[in-house]
Amino acid sequence: MINDKNRKFTIRLMYSIIGLFTIYIFIMFLLNGVEHAPMVKGKMADHDFSVTRWKWFFYPHILLGTISLAIGPFQLTWKSQQNPRLHKMLGKFYAVAIFINILMVPYLSLSATGGIGSTIAFLVLNVFWLWTTSMGVIRATQRKIKAHKEWILRSYAITWVFVTFRIVVIPFSLFFDSSFAFPIAVYLGMAINLLFVEWRNWRNKKYTKVQARTVPKSIVE
Repeated sequence: MINDKNRKFTIRLMYSIIGLFTIYIFIMFLLNGVEHAPMVKGKMADHDFSVTRWKWFFYPHILLGTISLAIGPFQLTWKSQQNPRLHKMLGKFYAVAIFINILMVPYLSLSATGGIGSTIAFLVLNVFWLWTTSMGVIRATQRKIKAHKEWILRSYAITWVFVTFRIVVIPFSLFFDSSFAFPIAVYLGMAINLLFVEWRNWRNKKYTKVQARTVPKSIVE
């Protein structure tokens, strides 16, 4: 019962954060036009930067990223996990959204705020995104469900950097130049999310072992 309450609270919290993130994206980049966003204004100072071409990559990037974020918490619910057909279908949407998004990142990273350091950081993030999601999909096709769950959680941890990065970068930007603040925020966002997931996986394995020891031998047999 306690675990179920914790799960419901976590999912509600995640959707609340995703909702705030979506509102932020809408106001910052869509309501007033992407050209007026402070981040984009800095890019437009470069004569080689084409905001028209950039939009063709950026809009799908934020749309697919938001879809991936929104699917993740629902996949953790009992409703999804007790409906294999729905779970599998949403899982495919999640993976396809990420794989398409991965194709957008290299171009967008070339004009990333913060220069070459940010470009490298976002490309590293992209490699981790591809790696973790691919492993999750492969383990699912192999019907290795436990390994699939672990890798998909790692994939979602990378997806969640969409949110973590924008939180972490704020204090760094107050004290440091964007050439330092942005790449550090990317790496720190990845580290925070992945360490949390690894801690969660370790805790679940430990709980499973303890539970197995406490089950009466007659029941196991």
